[in-house]
Amino acid sequence: MIPQGIFITGTDTGVGKTFIAAGIASALKRQGINVGVMKPVHTGCKVKNGLLIPSDSITLARAAAVNDPINLITPYIFKEPVAPYAATKENNKRINPSRIIKSFEKLCERHDYMVVEGIGGVLVPITRDFYVADLIKRFNIPALIVTRPGLGTINHTMLTINCLMEREIPIKGIVINYSKKEKTSLAIKCAPDIIESLSQIPVIGLISYRYKKNLLFSNIFEKIVPHLI
Repeated sequence: MIPQGIFITGTDTGVGKTFIAAGIASALKRQGINVGVMKPVHTGCKVKNGLLIPSDSITLARAAAVNDPINLITPYIFKEPVAPYAATKENNKRINPSRIIKSFEKLCERHDYMVVEGIGGVLVPITRDFYVADLIKRFNIPALIVTRPGLGTINHTMLTINCLMEREIPIKGIVINYSKKEKTSLAIKCAPDIIESLSQIPVIGLISYRYKKNLLFSNIFEKIVPHLI
């Protein structure tokens, strides 16, 4: 059975993937869809009472109102805020992609649609020879690219698109997320049109900074969802 879902990837770390993924999951839930969530690997976890807390995974689970085991939503968690492969080397551990894929398959059995948040960008290494883009390919679901506005976003977005296309991974669209207050500039004004023109991939969302205080109830995500289903 071909899974139904979307893989939220980014042009970089800190572009707002968790925010976008949670907003989409919440919008799907409000539409009556049995949505599941996943963040395969979570690095940079804080420690509380001696336990690692995968805060992004908890945010996703709350947005989708699911009670799936957290170790199913996120099979691998690490304290260090680095790429998964670097975290494994620091902790003398190993990530087994098969475990991640089996967790995804179990979640697909529980839910009709999956929202998966990636780790950084598409070429972040999970193991020495297995990247985020390879995981998207194995999951067999399309990607949604989250990028930031401003100078450099055209280059970063086109590199991400080219990487996904090389692996024949379908791309549903691009979301430009204003993760912080930005002064209007020529780069910000022209980036969406130029990205669409060069890539032929639609920009399906421009997320204003003002939505950050109303994450789960903003109707902006209702407008994105039809592009994903």
